[in-house]
Amino acid sequence: MSAAEYKQAAAVINEVKKSITGKDDCIRKAFAAILAGGHILIEDVPGVGKTTLAVAFSRVTGLLDHRVQFTPDVMPADILGFSMYQKETGRFVYHPGPIMCNLFLADEINRTSPKTQSALLEVMEEGCVTVDGIGHEVPKPFIVMATQNPKGSAGTQLLPESQLDRFMICMSMGYPDPESELEIAKGKSVSANAEQLEPVLDAAGLMGLQDTVEKVFVHDSIYEYIVKLVGKTRDSAYIDMGLSPRATIAFVKMARAWAFLQGRDYVLPEDAADVFFDIARHRIVPNTKARVAHMGAEALLSEILDGVHQPTAATAKRA
Repeated sequence: MSAAEYKQAAAVINEVKKSITGKDDCIRKAFAAILAGGHILIEDVPGVGKTTLAVAFSRVTGLLDHRVQFTPDVMPADILGFSMYQKETGRFVYHPGPIMCNLFLADEINRTSPKTQSALLEVMEEGCVTVDGIGHEVPKPFIVMATQNPKGSAGTQLLPESQLDRFMICMSMGYPDPESELEIAKGKSVSANAEQLEPVLDAAGLMGLQDTVEKVFVHDSIYEYIVKLVGKTRDSAYIDMGLSPRATIAFVKMARAWAFLQGRDYVLPEDAADVFFDIARHRIVPNTKARVAHMGAEALLSEILDGVHQPTAATAKRA
């Protein structure tokens, strides 16, 4: 990792901060997922800046972005595109949908039907869409940033586990702290809109940073630590469904990206611990025993994290 690459990543974060007040950790986590090549799910109440965050990243990274507001009447063809018969050529021609972009913002994804939600399954995993039996690759890099309202909100549909598993991380923006909200109320906060933000990267530059992140060193002790954490989610008496092998892969990638944003070319145990909740909270399914004990996902994951011995930082560095 070169100093120039780290400065480039820091410049992206600093530019996005101009449109989001008091949410530095959320910005860093979202950018780490982008660097890791993963998709992002942001779950929170309306009005806390979920969409603003997604639009800011699309502007600062110079990516082609498309936004779709998901409603009950949105159909799969509205996302993926469709084939139309062309009289002049005597054949069907594919008309791309909004999914053909670098950064796809799925706004309030849990307000649409399961049929439309499932239209994203293939493209999120394989980077292509199939329309009338013909595959079409989406541009690279390709990232989905989806927002959803809290479970139980009016007009929402639960995302299936197969859909949730394709999101690398799930994060919550949360309300601003009192100091930040006071600045917002006074109109003194930095509140640049997307048009005022300056592009810091382009698609090629982002892919270059992604390649660098893939080369961040992970010691065997860190791999073992990650696998133990994942295994505990499957063995817990309070969890019906633990993390999948796909989650394990996402865990390693996210830990690499988080280490990169700390200015290191190797992963520390703390990096894995820092991203564990973001990787796992949307993937585990607490059972009835957990609900009776009033143990939510956060409490269960905290118990697992505390119960797994963390390797020492000295063993994590490259030999």
